[in-house]
Amino acid sequence: MTSFWTGKRIRLRGIEPDDWTALMRFAEDEERLGDLLNPPRSAESHRARAKEQAVVKSDGDCFQLAIEAADTGEVVGAVGSFHADARSGWFEYGITIGAEFRRNGYAAEAVLLLLRYMFAERRFHKCQVRIFAHNEASLALHRRLGFVEEGRLRDHVFMAGRHHDLVLMGMIVDEFTELHLAGGLRDRPLDAASNAM
Repeated sequence: MTSFWTGKRIRLRGIEPDDWTALMRFAEDEERLGDLLNPPRSAESHRARAKEQAVVKSDGDCFQLAIEAADTGEVVGAVGSFHADARSGWFEYGITIGAEFRRNGYAAEAVLLLLRYMFAERRFHKCQVRIFAHNEASLALHRRLGFVEEGRLRDHVFMAGRHHDLVLMGMIVDEFTELHLAGGLRDRPLDAASNAM
């Protein structure tokens, strides 16, 4: 059996201190795409953040992982659960893929691996994700994976001089099981759903 954290195209692993340059590039990509606007950070601050992430103790429900391309070992993105309400049974996650690595199926496979862990191993009932309304690629990805739009917060985020809508999408464990684990896929890599992404 292959590792639980390995798919056809990617492997999820803990953040290492040497990942700081990739994480810095991803932050710059998000700013260029209009998904994040923060004051410029020094290279040293990115180094310190990666080092901090490398030794942070995970509580099992909130964590960040590097997305590594299976064929090259290069860090192509990051994914993680950043808020979890165990009592109510829901969690939120975020993902970023470096601009030069998009449209290779990495995001879809990383999301499916994360969802499988959170639904099957941590026993959560629902996953939520917040997406800027102008991020059509991310909205399309989540729709293909089976997420349902649950609401839109109008003019909710102020960034780059204007207000933006935020789309709330969700998936319930039963939907995930039906779409991605039915038909004996439980013991196989999660590649069928990500082939087109």
